[in-house]
Amino acid sequence: MIKALVTVTGKDRTGIIAGVASRLAWCDVNILEISQTVLSGYFTMMMVVDLSGSKMNFGQVSDQMKQVGEELGMNINMQRMDIFDAMHRI
Repeated sequence: MIKALVTVTGKDRTGIIAGVASRLAWCDVNILEISQTVLSGYFTMMMVVDLSGSKMNFGQVSDQMKQVGEELGMNINMQRMDIFDAMHRI
């Protein structure tokens, strides 16, 4: 399984979850876990996703997330879970 952590932040608006989830589905990426909240009008979401079923590599999916972030006016970052886990073991 190839896991990644996707973070989404920015001003709250309609369609954020739908836009991000639709693009992930278009990339054949499965959402394993999701948490989102709105604080004082600012939207935050974290997702653990599985890229194993995608024909795209990590970089291509990450580029798609940046593109949808620009379209939605949100800041979207994607990080490989194996690297994320290694950073927090040190």
